[in-house]
Amino acid sequence: SSKCMVSPSLLGLFYHFYKIFANDIGYNRYGGIFMYIDEIYAARDYIQSRYKNPIDVAIVLGSGLGPLADVINEPVEIDYKDIPYFPVSTVPGHAGKLIIGEIGGKTVACMKGRFHFYEGYDMQKVTMPIRVFSALGIKNLIVTNACGGVRDDLNPGQIVIISDHLSFMMPSPLRGPNLDDFGPRFKDMTDVYTSTLRSLALESAKKVNVDVKEGVYCFFKGPQFETPAEIRAFKTLGADMVGMSTVPEAIVARHSDMKILGISLVTNKAAGLSNNELNHLEVMEAANSAEERLVKLVKQILEDM
Repeated sequence: SSKCMVSPSLLGLFYHFYKIFANDIGYNRYGGIFMYIDEIYAARDYIQSRYKNPIDVAIVLGSGLGPLADVINEPVEIDYKDIPYFPVSTVPGHAGKLIIGEIGGKTVACMKGRFHFYEGYDMQKVTMPIRVFSALGIKNLIVTNACGGVRDDLNPGQIVIISDHLSFMMPSPLRGPNLDDFGPRFKDMTDVYTSTLRSLALESAKKVNVDVKEGVYCFFKGPQFETPAEIRAFKTLGADMVGMSTVPEAIVARHSDMKILGISLVTNKAAGLSNNELNHLEVMEAANSAEERLVKLVKQILEDM
């Protein structure tokens, strides 16, 4: 009997139309969500295999702020590349390690390096570590960043506690089928940066004599810096600082019912507000110069939590 042969080109055409059909009816989207949840739990399980004790606080360190991880006692270092499904940092100043240990009497999981939308990752990958932290049972998140100062009194070197954010220029990290394991479809965003933690941080700053202010952080997608016209527009809308991180993580942490403290370090005046051309080296240098004050502040916050 003769065998029925199907040409490779015909199979390829069939597969192409199958993908279109599957996307239209949502199979790929929902299947992708199930795979994403499996990836989160696989990453969680690997981290638990390396560190079995409960963790009190997760900390995300921004550009040039990695030295905070160097004060962790009895650190357990895990390379991002070893964690199943974890992205890898591609930005200078982001080392790409998860460091678990003790600071200020608290057990912390510290991300020495984060992921950005502008690196080419989608929002699910950018925020995957926050989902993993939630799956690990971590209830508190401290997220830091280097940012541009928009408000007149926010000059390079100033530490700012984030009171709120502007995010409507970015795609939502909650878009798509809801992750019911973590939170509801429609999550309130009234108190993203937990008011009790903000108050605690202000009191901690007084104890260690570190000058801090409060302000509203505005997310931009990057990687290009903002234009002077954009800065003028968003200053009118209430932005005090601008940057390319933090907000996706904060939204997902809020969705996961975590308590959140956001800390910005102003490393430069935003576009059009100084005579200097913006560059990443300036960001790194300013962050390094403020390292001692930021470490002192975060250590005290952890002691007070």
